[in-house]
Amino acid sequence: MSELKGWATAHPKLTLFSALLSIILLSHLAFPVDLEPGDPTRVVLSESGEPLRLFPDQQGKWRYTVTIEQVSPLYLEALLTYEDRWFYQHPGVNPLSLARAAWQWLRNGRVISGGSTLTMQVARLRYPGFRGISGKFLQMLRAFQLELKYSKKDILTYYLNHAPFGGTLEGVQAASLAYFGYEAEDLTHAQSALLAVLPQAPSRNRPDRYPERAQLQRDKVLDRMAQQNVWSRQQVDDAKLEFVIADTPQLLMNAPLLARRLTQTNDELEIATHIHLDTQINLENLARDYASSLPDGASVAILAMEHGTGKVRAYVGSADFFDDSRFAHVDMVTANRSPGSTLKPFIYGLAMDEGLIHSESLLMDVPLSFGDYRPENFIRHFNGPVSVSYALSKSQTFLQCRLWSS
Repeated sequence: MSELKGWATAHPKLTLFSALLSIILLSHLAFPVDLEPGDPTRVVLSESGEPLRLFPDQQGKWRYTVTIEQVSPLYLEALLTYEDRWFYQHPGVNPLSLARAAWQWLRNGRVISGGSTLTMQVARLRYPGFRGISGKFLQMLRAFQLELKYSKKDILTYYLNHAPFGGTLEGVQAASLAYFGYEAEDLTHAQSALLAVLPQAPSRNRPDRYPERAQLQRDKVLDRMAQQNVWSRQQVDDAKLEFVIADTPQLLMNAPLLARRLTQTNDELEIATHIHLDTQINLENLARDYASSLPDGASVAILAMEHGTGKVRAYVGSADFFDDSRFAHVDMVTANRSPGSTLKPFIYGLAMDEGLIHSESLLMDVPLSFGDYRPENFIRHFNGPVSVSYALSKSQTFLQCRLWSS
């Protein structure tokens, strides 16, 4: 025992390293880590892969899972340069960054820069609740564990899909779609810099609420990119000319009733459809505009199918999914409702078979009452005597039309 103590006294650094390694290994065995994504976010896709509608997880978080290859290289450059330049070299913790952050804190009496690596941030995202010095130590311990179990690609992918971007948005893809209207693979230099810094204070620097503050933070990242010679000064200067303009996050709601229908009958996280997005959007706008001329409470449904294949290219289940006055959440494509004029050809055909009418027989399109029920035409007026052929072609009569003796 005395020899062991003497060796420890003679080699204090090795002793400290051995103790730290033992703690990491014991923790790895006793408290294993994982990067399970938690509750999944489901998405319904168009034929070409664009998201039509996303469904949040049980915590109400909106996340659209992507791989590293599906994210703009500009964003990855901005993220790694600003947050963790040595990500691919360190074992989860960067002692130089921690020492620098501690020195700045002691010298200035406040936090100037953080010493957390991306792996430590992933540890905090996966295992929230770290607080204070002891919490930081536990975060470092988890970071070591993550590096032992997972590849750098796995760790970075988890960050890309779970970093907070304000409100209920998680992940760079959800943020890009919500703030800019397109996917993360198409981010510009300026947008990449903005989203790289946003998770540091997602509520305080939200670009849709605080664009000036967000622009200041973005420009810090842009300057860092020039200082590190990752982007040229010309690229950075051009990016700074781009104003911070971000949409208020809106839920993706294309073909919303079809998406709801599919998720109720399908367990897949990504559900592919044959919907053509441009056609879908155009018909949704057409239905909304047309419904504005209809009486209160009336709705519209449109189902567009491709001749020969039967593929559904557009599915508009209601006049406006956000207009409750028109029973927006009722899917008129599948809902039970009056068949209207659908039965007319069959009724008229049966009457002709029975010899009751012929094509030029006259019908009376006039107001009728059946107790408290007083049906009317959709066009809100009546035409008087009309021929069977005219009534069928114009679809202007209902069951109140009665046979006119010719």
